[in-house]
Amino acid sequence: MRKMHDKERTFDRQRRRERRGKAETRGASFPGTAEHASERKQVFAAALKRLNKELRRLRDLTVRTAHIEAARKALALHRATNFTTYPPAGATANEGMMPKASTRRRKIITGAKIGRVSQATKVAQAVRDARGA
Repeated sequence: MRKMHDKERTFDRQRRRERRGKAETRGASFPGTAEHASERKQVFAAALKRLNKELRRLRDLTVRTAHIEAARKALALHRATNFTTYPPAGATANEGMMPKASTRRRKIITGAKIGRVSQATKVAQAVRDARGA
């Protein structure tokens, strides 16, 4: 596409130079349809724009797919940290005792949840105090 566009641009420039009297005519090297080179050049330019847009869309799609895959992998890793993995079966010949890993799930309580509970206690106490007065 680019070569065809460049060729038409060359034809168009040569025709303009001939009309202004700055260049000799190159009749033997031009095809019979050289009269409308600027219109054909515009057609190829529009086709190039469409091609470039499609290539950019495909590249963005592959980048987006890679980001989604990375995000899914990160989420799987994050979720895997909530569960402890069991050690492989079988004892090894070591000196001394080995600590036994806990099999309970890690429980993480957010600060917001802790604050919500203590605030609810304060509100309930305030309601009781207001009733008694």
